[in-house]
Amino acid sequence: MRQSEIDECARNGIAEVVEVKIGYDGIVLANVNGAPTYELTRRQIYLALAKDVPDATGSSLVPNPYQNWGDIHAALPNIRIEVLGPPPTSGTRDAFVELVMLAGCEAFPMIETLADDARDAACFTMREDGAFIEAGENDNLIVQKLEANPTALGIFGFSFLDQNQDKVQGSLIDGVAPEFDSIADGSYPVSRPLYSYVKKLHVGEIPGIEEFLAELTSEAAWGEFGYLSDRGLIPLPDTERRTVLEAVRRLDNVSLAY
Repeated sequence: MRQSEIDECARNGIAEVVEVKIGYDGIVLANVNGAPTYELTRRQIYLALAKDVPDATGSSLVPNPYQNWGDIHAALPNIRIEVLGPPPTSGTRDAFVELVMLAGCEAFPMIETLADDARDAACFTMREDGAFIEAGENDNLIVQKLEANPTALGIFGFSFLDQNQDKVQGSLIDGVAPEFDSIADGSYPVSRPLYSYVKKLHVGEIPGIEEFLAELTSEAAWGEFGYLSDRGLIPLPDTERRTVLEAVRRLDNVSLAY
């Protein structure tokens, strides 16, 4: 659990929570088929999308000066930076900021010299000059906009890319393509685990909780060929799935270190 979620549990007097890791998802940066396939690093993506970035000497922050991808690195296309992404209320946006923007930001040593608030602002604040466009949480709408603008890129979950391979293609990030196997084994750098949580005190007290846990961890649901996989979930490896299942059956508590 994230610290903010742990704090929220503490404020509401919740001390015992059962955590169910159900599988993985990846976040992709995609464009339409037929356009050039991008090969980007998280450092380059950070430089493209952050509001303020380190200057050429790496000694101070300046308003983002990069207009084209080629301004960031000569090997990138000389195409205007335009990325469509989800709003701050989206879990996909949270994951992208944490897995891409933060990692790219921390590639610059001067970031570590900043106070916490300044560091967070530098790493997490997206630019507002048109290079990054909040396009809502409707992935279909993002794809429609990509089709209308083949030079743009869009941010969404791997499952949507997988379901729309006839329309869009994923960019390589840090040399790794967003694929089922690379997300499942963690080699794709923008993969994330997916969790469900149950308040332990509700088990046996609220009708349906035990049945929910049993169904969620059934082979028919989270297995390799389960219906959650059909909806885009990348299943856990067999050994990890067995470990999680045993912990759920014991109703093990996730650590809530207040």
